[in-house]
Amino acid sequence: MRPDILNPLFAEVETLKGVGPGIAKALARLDLTRAIDLAYHLPTGTIDRVRAPAASQALLGRIAVLDVTPVEVRAGSGRAPLRIFARDSDDNTLTLTFFNNPAWAKKQLPLHEKRTVIGKLDAWGNEWQIVHPEVIEPAKVSEVALREPVYGLTEGISNKRMRELALSALERAPELPEWIEPSLLAREHWPAWRTSLAEIHSEPSATNARKRLSYDEIFANQLALMLLRQVARRKRGVPLQGDGRLTGKLQLPYRLTGAQQRVIGEIRGDMAQDRPMLRLLQGDVGSGKTLVALLAMLEAVEAGAQAAMLAPTEILARQHFGTLQRQCQAIGVNVAILTGREKGRARESVLMGLADGSIDILVGTHAIFQQHVSYKRLGLIVIDEQHRFGVSQRLLLSEKAEHPPHLLAMTATPIPRTLTLTHYGEMDVSKIDEMPPGRTPVETLVISDGKLADVVEGLGRHLAGGGQAYWVCPLVEESEAVDAAAAEERAAILRQRFGADRVGLVHGRMKGPEKDAVMTSFASGALGVLVATTVIEVGVDVPNATLIVVEGAERFGLAQLHQLRGRVGRGGGASRCILLRGQALSETGRARLALMRETNDGFRIAEEDLKLRGPGEILGTRQSGEQAFKVATPEDVAELAPIAQGDARLLLDRDGGLASERGQAARICLYLFERDAAVGLLRSG
Repeated sequence: MRPDILNPLFAEVETLKGVGPGIAKALARLDLTRAIDLAYHLPTGTIDRVRAPAASQALLGRIAVLDVTPVEVRAGSGRAPLRIFARDSDDNTLTLTFFNNPAWAKKQLPLHEKRTVIGKLDAWGNEWQIVHPEVIEPAKVSEVALREPVYGLTEGISNKRMRELALSALERAPELPEWIEPSLLAREHWPAWRTSLAEIHSEPSATNARKRLSYDEIFANQLALMLLRQVARRKRGVPLQGDGRLTGKLQLPYRLTGAQQRVIGEIRGDMAQDRPMLRLLQGDVGSGKTLVALLAMLEAVEAGAQAAMLAPTEILARQHFGTLQRQCQAIGVNVAILTGREKGRARESVLMGLADGSIDILVGTHAIFQQHVSYKRLGLIVIDEQHRFGVSQRLLLSEKAEHPPHLLAMTATPIPRTLTLTHYGEMDVSKIDEMPPGRTPVETLVISDGKLADVVEGLGRHLAGGGQAYWVCPLVEESEAVDAAAAEERAAILRQRFGADRVGLVHGRMKGPEKDAVMTSFASGALGVLVATTVIEVGVDVPNATLIVVEGAERFGLAQLHQLRGRVGRGGGASRCILLRGQALSETGRARLALMRETNDGFRIAEEDLKLRGPGEILGTRQSGEQAFKVATPEDVAELAPIAQGDARLLLDRDGGLASERGQAARICLYLFERDAAVGLLRSG
């Protein structure tokens, strides 16, 4: 239960003075629904105003506060603006220009009456001009703030009103006990939590205060992950150690790479312990993660347990099922699939096989951890494309076993070290940093979309030579419907050129069976081109697809482009990726795409993508609902996460954990940043 001291901060915004349904609705557009959201809605910068006796060259380009007397009104005709000519104390003439609402302007600036105007002073020909100045009466000039914090706004809320609301919310923030280790606090010269929050609202450039606030949420995250790990390690699982009778019979497609042998050793070492394995396996597309997962699952089956493999999409689940079934049938291992599509007798048969133990390995989507799905002896869970599942989701399957199962999470999205620390801090990490033999780097070309016709001609030659290709359509906006429409339009154009029977189409709005039918047709070679949205990011393998064209490449993140590029070259031999870019691409955009030409190293690309797009985009947390940091930047995470991890470990190992005085403060910190699920886990564990 949340500590009472925090309750005022977690009250709805409607409890703040002057916030009615209209203001609340406007705030909700910015996800500001509680007082704490407003308190953490920090200013993004400041407006600096200069109080001056008269206009001057030194004021050009700055926001000036000037006393003036209007002397002439010149109304524009048609769409021409209203101009009011005024004189300052040095008898300089200023043009005050208004492009709309002339009646208001005339009323605010009556002729021959002194007023104070505020606005950016610009040179317009030989004149000095302020466009749409703010107008106040001289008696109220003392109320003008020369330095004013600027907030993110939405329609219906002015900057002044947003500041009032933020400060009103801040009044509810209590003085909280200190959770940071005293020597660290002294070394960094950080102010207290509430002082820091108030200071940022007053002076957005207060570096020390901002760093303190960044550290707080990173610390809460690290502590939560450490508690999660502690609880998991405290539970006793079942050691699983195979005898090699199944893995020895496998017909492997190639000799295992050194990297695969290393990570298999790490996984087997974990599974042999009575503490449940918590391991994250990272590796580029095509690096052989699925083979490693298969060997781990066979290890579990050899030890008399069942294994379950969770995939984020039905297409990927069915691909894994097909691959595993082909390899396991010959060695007598029963593999089944369970997705939302399995109905009636087929579904009942799978459920019975899981319950009586006759199914050794289950592959599926979220359906595999629904309430009525029970296993006889679930010993290992493999989660593919881990970045698409949050912390809470990856714990749900643990409830399906009498004893906590071992957990292997895999991702083909290389994750920078700092994000691994902050999002997977409770897990051990393995990396496959070596590609299987025969995989050659994909040649990447960046071409202006002005040469689209040439690219289509090149695609024709590629198809004539017996090749297959993906054509990925641009992300138009955050709308699956609009992206699907763009894909449909491109498919129609390519069908006119190459024939309707040679061009397939898949997008996110299609139903599972429909998508699968197209993918199967493409995999069989019946289709030459597959036009798609990013649904193929984790699609099926098509070894003969050696060309991919990505339209609007500048709209994609680098890590996403890298994953799309990984769709080709799966069968070895020369492969090509064409990135079609917009003609008005910025210098930064050119540099980003140039990096794709330079390297096939997914980890280097991920580090660059982190700098450019932020952690939420790379990990998919903005879509999955996992909470992002409100204050901490990627640079803050890189600098502060190792310190926060050490501080959290010190609290748990030396300073008495959450039961100590500092621990009680840290418990409040967890609730403050809504990492309280870790407290619940600790209590239940």
